Amino acid sequence: MKTTLMQLKILLPSGVFADIKNVRRIVVETTDGSYGILPRRLDCTAALVTGILVYEIEGEDEKYIAVNDGILIKAGSQVSISVRHAIGNAPLGKLRARVEKEMIELDELEVNARNVMAKLETGFLRNFQNLRK
Repeated sequence: MKTTLMQLKILLPSGVFADIKNVRRIVVETTDGSYGILPRRLDCTAALVTGILVYEIEGEDEKYIAVNDGILIKAGSQVSISVRHAIGNAPLGKLRARVEKEMIELDELEVNARNVMAKLETGFLRNFQNLRK
């Protein structure tokens, strides 16, 4: 009897992060805990939380992808995951370092964005006061 396998697609706002065929199993972190998905599991949807997605391709070791909050949809042999950010292609030990590095970069971008917004607000208020005079 032939084993049914899955196709895993990880989608980002900017495009397709990964399109992986011949997936034997997937483990994700959801709002209700950790879930394993096998090819014959019933179709489902799940809200994902930030964590490590684990998947196994037939004949290979487990692979890891760090994802943030998102949604998973399983329909037949297709599993689609939509998230804002994903980091992969690294062993589990190195993945943590990459996640920390990217989070620091995102924090810096957020600080810069807040500074720009503060300057815009200050300029707006100053111009508004000038109009009132």
